[in-house]
Amino acid sequence: MTTGAPTPTYPARPRRSRLRTFLPLGIAAWLVLEIWLLTVVADAAGGLAVFLLLVGGIVLGSVVIKRAGRRAFEALNEALQRGGTPKRGGGNGLMMLGGLLIMLPGLVSDALGLVLLIPPVQKALSRRAERTFERKLREATPGSFGDAFQQARIHHPDGKVVQGEVIKDEPRDIPQEPRPPLTG
Repeated sequence: MTTGAPTPTYPARPRRSRLRTFLPLGIAAWLVLEIWLLTVVADAAGGLAVFLLLVGGIVLGSVVIKRAGRRAFEALNEALQRGGTPKRGGGNGLMMLGGLLIMLPGLVSDALGLVLLIPPVQKALSRRAERTFERKLREATPGSFGDAFQQARIHHPDGKVVQGEVIKDEPRDIPQEPRPPLTG
């Protein structure tokens, strides 16, 4: 039965980004590959060898992370003593990521972590990340972070715009009772 009233139209749901769609699938495929490779190596070399490989990865990864953290701290300390900022391109972040990947159980993550420890690979990835970051900054619309926050807060997802004004109440000139002294 129709009443003559128009049916409400709801705004279309925004499309999911490709990253949000494929990232869970990629992680699941990576985990399956890691488990399969560990079982293949366990069949070929034995369970004790796989266990020692995993423990060795944890130890090596923690040493790499500790070393990269120490280098980053020393660079920061040296820069603060000079009165400047730390030099760019130290590669400590990529070393820490490599150490973390080595610590994760699995052979693919170990291989990726070891590749990240190679200095030419670190430099190439650093340059590429820096260029990508600068390009994204150039493509961004002008405005500050505060403006973006203000816009996100005012324009609600349902399309309503909330206009308002903040009025600060000033304290009145009402005499207050004297407070007793604080004693400890």
